[in-house]
Parts: sequence; structure tokens; C-alpha cells
Amino acid sequence: MLDKVSIAALPSSNLDADCFHLPEPARLQAATPSTHPPRILMLYGSLRERSYSKLLTLEAARLLEAMGAEVRVFDPQDLPQPDGAPDSHPKVQELRNLAAWSEGMVWCSPERHGAMTGILKSQIDWIPLAVGAVRPTQGKTLAVMEVSGGSQSFNAVNQMRLLGRWMRMLTIPNQSSVAKAFLEFDEAGRMKPSSYYDRVVDVMEELLKFTLLTRDVAPYLVERYSERKESAEALSQRVNQRAL
Repeated sequence: MLDKVSIAALPSSNLDADCFHLPEPARLQAATPSTHPPRILMLYGSLRERSYSKLLTLEAARLLEAMGAEVRVFDPQDLPQPDGAPDSHPKVQELRNLAAWSEGMVWCSPERHGAMTGILKSQIDWIPLAVGAVRPTQGKTLAVMEVSGGSQSFNAVNQMRLLGRWMRMLTIPNQSSVAKAFLEFDEAGRMKPSSYYDRVVDVMEELLKFTLLTRDVAPYLVERYSERKESAEALSQRVNQRAL
């Protein structure tokens, strides 16, 4: 198995031979692929009674379900501000449990003052980078969408892409930005036929494909040299402490 190299073959003496692994194509294929529906968590960024980010999220959820996904839409109503309540708050626990359950996510925000809303950002801020040894978002897929009241913009989706990278997620290439959203939904809250709607279909289809492709091998995809080395150093310190 070609997973390590000898010290003599290392390109630099700075490298730890025990932690420097060669990529293994065989590990990019799951021995036993999952058969359950892809699990997708959806977050939206507005509390308005007629929230276009929520309507777009629900439209996307219908598409994902039609494609065979299991979908959960988190309601941000009553979620406290980050650091404004203990982690044990019921809404915080609900959000974190859904994040752990999911294999992929969709984030959808209005663009407000050239940025995503604080409501969407608060939800992401409540999802920690790590809970014990578990990282709730690392290696999971992400699709980003935004709605705006004026001309088409990409400020919010660009910000969400930065956040997705920070949360160590696999953000898909495609995205959706719906301009003048108040014109794109009927009285019943359903999205009207348009190129914007077609793009939403494209994005959800791509999200599902990337989720199916990566969910079983996500831990290997995001495994990294620096963390293997850090873990080895931490183990060495613990062993040395026990010897004292």
C-alpha cells in the first residue's frame, strides 16, 4: 500500500516521514457505499413573514426531495445571538444536531447592505468548528444562494463561500443569485418559471451529485499532513508525561 514514503525519498528534511502520505486512489472509493438518501440541511437568513430567502429555500427543498434527498429546513426563529445564551439552549441544540446529521447543506440569505444577513451568520456562528473530536461541517458539501431586492448581485454568496471554506466544507462550483426576488414568486409562495428557477435546479442537482460522490470518503478527502503531524506530537507528549 503506497501511503508513506521512506526518509531517503523525502523531498525535504522538514517533512515527517511517518506523517507524509502518498494519496491513495483506492481510498477515494468507498468499500461499501451508503444507500440511504443524501441528508441535506437548509438554512435561510430572514425572519420576515414573507421571506424570499425562505421561499427560495423551500423551493430548493422540494427539488432536492424530488431528486431523492432527505431534507431538513431549520427555522431560525427564537435562535439566540451567539454568546447570548448557553450552548444548552434548545434551538442551539436543534441546529447543532441537524448539522451533525447532515451530509450537505444549503445556505440562502438575502443581500442586506451588501452582505449576508446577521440572521444567517448567527446560525453559522452557532455551529462550532469542533465538538470534542467531531467537526460538524468538515468535508460536507455546501451550496450557496441569495436573493436581492434590486439588480443581481453576488456579495452574499461570495461571503458564504468564504465561510464555507472556513468551516472546511466542500462548496460546489455552481450558485444561485435571484434578483428582484419580489417578482419571482407567486401569491402562494411558489417560484415562477424563469432562468433563475432553472439555475436553482442546476445548483440542487450539482449539490446532490457532489454529496453522493464525496460523503463516504469525506474523512479521507479532508485529512491533512499538518493534523496528522500535530496528532503524533500530541501523542508523544502524552506518552512522555506518563513516563515522568
